[in-house]
Amino acid sequence: MPAFGNLKPDEIEAIVSYVRAWNKGPAVTYSTQPIQGNAVHGKQLFTQYCAACHGASGEGGRGTGVTFSRPRDLPVMAPALHNPGFLASATDAMIKATLMQGREGTPMVSFSKRGLQERDINDIVSYVRSFEKQPLAESAKLLQVENPVIVRDSPYDLKTTVENVKQAVSNNNFFYGRVQTLDYGLTTPDKENPRQVIVYFCNISLLNQALGIDPRVGMFLPCRITIVEHHGKVQVMSVNPEVLSKLFNNSELNRLCGQMRKSYTTIMEEATL
Repeated sequence: MPAFGNLKPDEIEAIVSYVRAWNKGPAVTYSTQPIQGNAVHGKQLFTQYCAACHGASGEGGRGTGVTFSRPRDLPVMAPALHNPGFLASATDAMIKATLMQGREGTPMVSFSKRGLQERDINDIVSYVRSFEKQPLAESAKLLQVENPVIVRDSPYDLKTTVENVKQAVSNNNFFYGRVQTLDYGLTTPDKENPRQVIVYFCNISLLNQALGIDPRVGMFLPCRITIVEHHGKVQVMSVNPEVLSKLFNNSELNRLCGQMRKSYTTIMEEATL
Protein backbone atom coordinates (compact mmCIF):
# COMPACT_ATOMS: atom_id res chain seq x y z
CA MET A 1 0.00 0.00 0.00
CA PRO A 2 2.04 2.98 -1.22
CA ALA A 3 1.38 6.55 -0.16
CA PHE A 4 -0.85 8.56 -2.48
CA GLY A 5 0.89 11.90 -2.11
CA ASN A 6 -0.47 13.06 -5.46
CA LEU A 7 -4.04 13.15 -4.12
CA LYS A 8 -5.47 16.43 -2.87
CA PRO A 9 -7.00 16.57 0.64
CA ASP A 10 -10.53 16.75 -0.75
CA GLU A 11 -9.86 13.72 -2.96
CA ILE A 12 -8.61 11.72 0.03
CA GLU A 13 -11.67 12.78 2.01
CA ALA A 14 -13.90 11.67 -0.86
CA ILE A 15 -12.33 8.20 -0.85
CA VAL A 16 -12.65 7.94 2.93
CA SER A 17 -16.31 8.97 2.76
CA TYR A 18 -16.99 6.43 0.04
CA VAL A 19 -15.39 3.60 2.02
CA ARG A 20 -17.23 4.70 5.18
CA ALA A 21 -20.50 4.45 3.24
CA TRP A 22 -20.05 0.68 3.07
CA ASN A 23 -21.00 0.55 6.74
CA LYS A 24 -24.80 0.76 6.83
CA GLY A 25 -24.95 1.02 10.63
CA PRO A 26 -24.00 3.90 12.90
CA ALA A 27 -20.35 4.88 13.08
CA VAL A 28 -18.43 3.02 15.78
CA THR A 29 -16.49 5.11 18.27
CA TYR A 30 -13.95 3.88 20.80
CA SER A 31 -12.60 5.32 24.00
CA THR A 32 -9.15 6.84 23.81
CA GLN A 33 -8.30 5.89 27.38
CA PRO A 34 -5.26 3.58 27.70
CA ILE A 35 -5.97 0.06 28.90
CA GLN A 36 -3.90 -1.14 31.83
CA GLY A 37 -2.47 -4.64 31.61
CA ASN A 38 0.57 -6.82 32.12
CA ALA A 39 2.60 -6.55 28.91
CA VAL A 40 4.96 -9.36 29.99
CA HIS A 41 2.08 -11.79 30.31
CA GLY A 42 0.57 -10.28 27.18
CA LYS A 43 3.68 -11.20 25.22
CA GLN A 44 3.32 -14.82 26.30
CA LEU A 45 -0.31 -14.86 25.19
CA PHE A 46 0.57 -13.08 21.93
CA THR A 47 3.17 -15.75 21.16
CA GLN A 48 0.62 -18.48 21.87
CA TYR A 49 -2.44 -17.05 20.14
CA CYS A 50 -1.40 -14.28 17.74
CA ALA A 51 2.11 -14.82 16.38
CA ALA A 52 1.15 -17.57 13.93
CA CYS A 53 -0.83 -15.03 11.88
CA HIS A 54 0.57 -11.63 12.85
CA GLY A 55 4.23 -12.63 13.10
CA ALA A 56 6.45 -13.28 16.10
CA SER A 57 7.08 -9.56 16.57
CA GLY A 58 3.83 -8.27 15.12
CA GLU A 59 5.41 -7.73 11.71
CA GLY A 60 2.37 -9.10 9.87
CA GLY A 61 1.69 -11.98 7.51
CA ARG A 62 4.18 -12.79 4.78
CA GLY A 63 3.72 -11.55 1.24
CA THR A 64 0.81 -9.53 -0.10
CA GLY A 65 -2.22 -11.74 0.35
CA VAL A 66 -2.56 -12.25 -3.42
CA THR A 67 -3.08 -15.89 -4.38
CA PHE A 68 -1.65 -15.56 -7.89
CA SER A 69 1.65 -17.33 -7.35
CA ARG A 70 1.62 -19.36 -4.17
CA PRO A 71 -0.67 -21.43 -1.96
CA ARG A 72 -1.88 -19.92 1.29
CA ASP A 73 -3.41 -21.34 4.43
CA LEU A 74 -5.53 -18.26 5.19
CA PRO A 75 -8.11 -16.34 3.13
CA VAL A 76 -6.49 -13.01 4.06
CA MET A 77 -3.06 -11.97 5.21
CA ALA A 78 -2.88 -10.73 8.80
CA PRO A 79 -1.85 -7.07 9.00
CA ALA A 80 1.24 -5.80 10.78
CA LEU A 81 0.50 -4.66 14.34
CA HIS A 82 4.06 -3.47 14.98
CA ASN A 83 3.49 -0.62 12.57
CA PRO A 84 3.34 3.10 13.44
CA GLY A 85 0.34 3.66 11.16
CA PHE A 86 -1.72 0.97 12.87
CA LEU A 87 -0.66 1.97 16.37
CA ALA A 88 -1.50 5.63 15.73
CA SER A 89 -4.96 4.89 14.35
CA ALA A 90 -6.10 2.03 16.60
CA THR A 91 -6.94 2.90 20.20
CA ASP A 92 -6.53 0.36 22.98
CA ALA A 93 -10.32 0.04 23.13
CA MET A 94 -10.50 -0.80 19.42
CA ILE A 95 -7.81 -3.47 19.73
CA LYS A 96 -9.58 -4.92 22.76
CA ALA A 97 -12.94 -4.97 20.96
CA THR A 98 -11.37 -6.80 18.03
CA LEU A 99 -9.85 -9.39 20.35
CA MET A 100 -13.09 -9.92 22.23
CA GLN A 101 -15.45 -9.93 19.24
CA GLY A 102 -13.26 -11.16 16.39
CA ARG A 103 -13.54 -10.10 12.75
CA GLU A 104 -16.36 -11.63 10.74
CA GLY A 105 -15.24 -13.23 7.50
CA THR A 106 -11.63 -13.61 8.63
CA PRO A 107 -9.66 -16.15 10.71
CA MET A 108 -9.71 -13.57 13.55
CA VAL A 109 -12.10 -15.23 15.99
CA SER A 110 -13.30 -14.01 19.38
CA PHE A 111 -10.64 -14.62 22.00
CA SER A 112 -13.35 -14.58 24.63
CA LYS A 113 -14.85 -17.63 22.95
CA ARG A 114 -11.42 -19.23 22.95
CA GLY A 115 -11.40 -19.09 26.73
CA LEU A 116 -9.39 -15.97 27.48
CA GLN A 117 -10.50 -13.80 30.35
CA GLU A 118 -10.88 -10.04 29.99
CA ARG A 119 -7.71 -9.46 32.02
CA ASP A 120 -5.81 -11.70 29.57
CA ILE A 121 -7.08 -9.64 26.66
CA ASN A 122 -6.05 -6.46 28.48
CA ASP A 123 -2.57 -7.94 28.81
CA ILE A 124 -2.39 -8.60 25.06
CA VAL A 125 -3.52 -5.04 24.34
CA SER A 126 -0.78 -3.71 26.63
CA TYR A 127 1.81 -5.81 24.85
CA VAL A 128 0.68 -4.63 21.41
CA ARG A 129 0.77 -1.04 22.62
CA SER A 130 4.34 -1.60 23.83
CA PHE A 131 5.40 -1.94 20.18
CA GLU A 132 5.44 1.87 20.10
CA LYS A 133 8.52 1.81 22.32
CA GLN A 134 10.33 -0.92 20.41
CA PRO A 135 12.44 -0.66 17.23
CA LEU A 136 10.35 -0.79 14.07
CA ALA A 137 9.57 -4.19 12.67
CA GLU A 138 11.33 -4.85 9.36
CA SER A 139 7.98 -4.68 7.55
CA ALA A 140 7.43 -1.11 8.76
CA LYS A 141 10.81 0.29 7.76
CA LEU A 142 10.96 2.58 4.76
CA LEU A 143 13.53 1.60 2.20
CA GLN A 144 16.09 4.35 1.69
CA VAL A 145 17.47 4.55 -1.84
CA GLU A 146 20.26 6.92 -2.82
CA ASN A 147 20.14 6.73 -6.62
CA PRO A 148 17.03 5.94 -8.69
CA VAL A 149 19.13 5.01 -11.74
CA ILE A 150 22.32 2.96 -11.99
CA VAL A 151 24.61 4.40 -14.68
CA ARG A 152 28.06 3.40 -15.91
CA ASP A 153 30.11 4.97 -18.72
CA SER A 154 31.44 2.55 -21.30
CA PRO A 155 34.86 3.01 -22.94
CA TYR A 156 33.68 0.89 -25.88
CA ASP A 157 31.48 1.53 -28.89
CA LEU A 158 27.79 0.62 -28.77
CA LYS A 159 28.09 -2.76 -30.50
CA THR A 160 30.96 -3.91 -28.30
CA THR A 161 29.19 -2.71 -25.16
CA VAL A 162 26.05 -4.65 -26.06
CA GLU A 163 28.09 -7.82 -26.56
CA ASN A 164 29.91 -7.20 -23.27
CA VAL A 165 26.59 -6.86 -21.42
CA LYS A 166 25.31 -10.10 -22.96
CA GLN A 167 28.47 -11.90 -21.86
CA ALA A 168 28.33 -10.40 -18.35
CA VAL A 169 24.70 -11.51 -18.08
CA SER A 170 25.76 -15.12 -18.72
CA ASN A 171 28.73 -14.82 -16.37
CA ASN A 172 26.39 -13.87 -13.52
CA ASN A 173 24.01 -16.82 -13.84
CA PHE A 174 21.34 -15.09 -15.93
CA PHE A 175 20.25 -16.10 -19.40
CA TYR A 176 20.18 -13.61 -22.23
CA GLY A 177 16.76 -12.98 -23.76
CA ARG A 178 16.88 -10.43 -26.55
CA VAL A 179 18.05 -7.00 -27.66
CA GLN A 180 15.55 -4.47 -28.97
CA THR A 181 15.52 -0.75 -29.58
CA LEU A 182 14.30 1.51 -26.81
CA ASP A 183 11.47 2.84 -28.96
CA TYR A 184 10.38 -0.55 -30.29
CA GLY A 185 6.61 -0.56 -30.75
CA LEU A 186 6.40 3.20 -30.31
CA THR A 187 7.25 4.02 -33.89
CA THR A 188 7.62 2.29 -37.24
CA PRO A 189 10.65 -0.03 -37.62
CA ASP A 190 12.34 2.31 -40.10
CA LYS A 191 12.27 5.14 -37.55
CA GLU A 192 13.61 3.21 -34.56
CA ASN A 193 16.81 4.60 -33.05
CA PRO A 194 19.54 1.91 -33.29
CA ARG A 195 21.74 3.87 -30.86
CA GLN A 196 19.33 3.26 -27.97
CA VAL A 197 18.79 -0.41 -27.15
CA ILE A 198 17.64 -2.61 -24.26
CA VAL A 199 19.17 -5.96 -23.31
CA TYR A 200 16.61 -8.28 -21.70
CA PHE A 201 17.72 -11.12 -19.43
CA CYS A 202 16.37 -13.31 -16.65
CA ASN A 203 17.08 -15.88 -13.96
CA ILE A 204 14.21 -18.34 -13.51
CA SER A 205 15.00 -19.01 -9.86
CA LEU A 206 15.05 -15.28 -9.12
CA LEU A 207 11.84 -14.82 -11.09
CA ASN A 208 10.06 -17.53 -9.10
CA GLN A 209 11.27 -16.06 -5.80
CA ALA A 210 10.11 -12.60 -6.77
CA LEU A 211 6.66 -13.70 -7.93
CA GLY A 212 6.29 -15.81 -4.80
CA ILE A 213 6.94 -12.76 -2.65
CA ASP A 214 4.86 -10.28 -4.62
CA PRO A 215 3.21 -10.94 -8.01
CA ARG A 216 3.31 -7.23 -8.80
CA VAL A 217 7.04 -7.47 -9.58
CA GLY A 218 5.91 -8.62 -13.02
CA MET A 219 5.70 -4.91 -13.77
CA PHE A 220 9.50 -4.65 -13.84
CA LEU A 221 10.57 -8.14 -14.85
CA PRO A 222 12.32 -9.56 -16.83
CA CYS A 223 15.56 -7.79 -16.00
CA ARG A 224 16.73 -5.18 -18.46
CA ILE A 225 19.69 -2.90 -19.05
CA THR A 226 19.58 0.05 -21.45
CA ILE A 227 22.58 1.02 -23.58
CA VAL A 228 22.66 4.45 -25.20
CA GLU A 229 25.10 6.15 -27.54
CA HIS A 230 24.86 9.96 -27.57
CA HIS A 231 27.37 12.29 -29.21
CA GLY A 232 29.90 9.46 -29.38
CA LYS A 233 29.57 8.60 -25.68
CA VAL A 234 28.17 5.21 -24.65
CA GLN A 235 26.42 4.71 -21.32
CA VAL A 236 24.94 1.62 -19.68
CA MET A 237 22.02 2.23 -17.36
CA SER A 238 19.11 0.68 -15.50
CA VAL A 239 16.44 1.72 -13.06
CA ASN A 240 17.46 0.82 -9.51
CA PRO A 241 15.19 -2.14 -8.52
CA GLU A 242 15.13 -0.83 -4.94
CA VAL A 243 13.32 2.30 -6.15
CA LEU A 244 10.54 0.16 -7.60
CA SER A 245 10.42 -1.98 -4.47
CA LYS A 246 9.53 1.10 -2.41
CA LEU A 247 6.18 1.24 -4.21
CA PHE A 248 5.07 -2.09 -2.76
CA ASN A 249 5.87 -1.67 0.95
CA ASN A 250 7.03 -5.28 1.23
CA SER A 251 10.19 -5.88 3.27
CA GLU A 252 10.76 -9.32 1.74
CA LEU A 253 10.72 -7.74 -1.70
CA ASN A 254 13.11 -5.04 -0.48
CA ARG A 255 15.74 -7.68 0.27
CA LEU A 256 15.30 -9.35 -3.11
CA CYS A 257 15.49 -6.04 -4.97
CA GLY A 258 18.65 -5.26 -3.05
CA GLN A 259 20.15 -8.45 -4.49
CA MET A 260 18.93 -7.47 -7.95
CA ARG A 261 20.60 -4.06 -7.62
CA LYS A 262 23.90 -5.74 -6.79
CA SER A 263 23.53 -8.06 -9.79
CA TYR A 264 22.72 -5.17 -12.13
CA THR A 265 25.71 -3.22 -10.86
CA THR A 266 28.06 -6.19 -11.22
CA ILE A 267 26.91 -6.89 -14.78
CA MET A 268 27.25 -3.26 -15.81
CA GLU A 269 30.69 -2.90 -14.26
CA GLU A 270 31.94 -6.11 -15.88
CA ALA A 271 30.66 -4.92 -19.25
CA THR A 272 32.43 -1.57 -18.99
CA LEU A 273 35.83 -2.67 -17.65
